[in-house]
Amino acid sequence: MPQEIRFLTRNPGKFRELEALIDSGKYRLIRDDTEINELQTENMEVLIRDKILKAFEIIRRPLIVDHTGLSFDLLKGFPKGLTSVFYDLLQPEGIANLIGKSANRTVTAITLIGYCDGRRVHAFKGEIRGVVAAEPRGSEGFQWDTIFIPEGYDKTFAELGNEKKNEISMRRLAFDKFSEFLQTRTP
Repeated sequence: MPQEIRFLTRNPGKFRELEALIDSGKYRLIRDDTEINELQTENMEVLIRDKILKAFEIIRRPLIVDHTGLSFDLLKGFPKGLTSVFYDLLQPEGIANLIGKSANRTVTAITLIGYCDGRRVHAFKGEIRGVVAAEPRGSEGFQWDTIFIPEGYDKTFAELGNEKKNEISMRRLAFDKFSEFLQTRTP
């Protein structure tokens, strides 16, 4: 019987992406949409630790949380942990106009997965470099997938499609580290 892993997220897109990555023979991902007050900070390490501790305090079972942010070279790394606020305000068109049409379109997409087993907090980081498209392109994916072009590609995540994105994404890199941790830990 697969081991259950709770994933605290209100974002169905994130849940689908992680569910596609997990080894369903060993693990069963369970979505928990419990609402927590998320710390607003650009520091993603502080944010993920705060988020996992708040979630564990409510749920009281081993679980994971995730946070993904963009770090724009043009803005000296901003907004990182505040990407949702930045995105909600500007939307893909605004970000494409601001960054994608600038002289420095370079961006790093970062995912941190936090895991708490009740004894310790662990964090797993995945990063992928890329550039911001001059205009939104593609229809698959969610949020800023229409404007993020990963390094080595000429298409946005949305144009590449969910399957290809899941092969190369920052969430995949973070999840692979988490998965390796699960394989080596002792219960």
